[in-house]
Amino acid sequence: MSYQKRTALALAAAVAGSVVLITAPAAQASVVDVNYNCQTPIGAKSAVSPIDIKAVKSGSSYNVTMTFQKGVSSSPVALGAGAMNPSAVINLGGADKGTLAVKGPANSAEIPANTPIKISDLSGTYVPKANGKVTFTAGVLTIKALGTTTTCTASNSPGPSLELDVTGASGSGGTSGTSGGSGGTPAPAALPKTGPLDSAVALGTLGGTVVLVGAAGVLWLTRRGQRV
Repeated sequence: MSYQKRTALALAAAVAGSVVLITAPAAQASVVDVNYNCQTPIGAKSAVSPIDIKAVKSGSSYNVTMTFQKGVSSSPVALGAGAMNPSAVINLGGADKGTLAVKGPANSAEIPANTPIKISDLSGTYVPKANGKVTFTAGVLTIKALGTTTTCTASNSPGPSLELDVTGASGSGGTSGTSGGSGGTPAPAALPKTGPLDSAVALGTLGGTVVLVGAAGVLWLTRRGQRV
């Protein structure tokens, strides 16, 4: 067996056992206490609720969910099933600006009078329009019930509940772990061959995961050996 063929086989065996996976950093999320001041039909009320915001990548967009861990505001009368409809806005910051509208289903069970109103999970779709880190912060909460509207505004300047590293539709920025980028996968970058024993390493990305593969070097060495 020629030297070139022996070298190619050895390199192939090494590559097969040494594929390296480098996982992209996950999105940063935290539960943030939000102090809501609510303007109700019977006067001002306030309550603190921990807010959790999560995002799951779906194609070129993200399904965003806003969760209230405690109830806010209350009603002087019982609210029957289906009587209360919540919605909110999430403030975007960092690389992308603006707001994201989220809403949830009506209450499935009766809410007793003078008890904190538990808000169902609110959801919406976020489509990145920029490249970089985008923050998601709880904004104004709106509760509609029995023909009335209650507006709750955060009074404690809460910090972001979620930060994503995103790619806009026409950009080429980074991607995040739980949500990934939405601007498509960049083409692998070819590295030059500088000598007969060099393996031309191909570098590519798969949904936020970097893969280093040396197969290109094996093929090059094999073909070179056949010409000897």
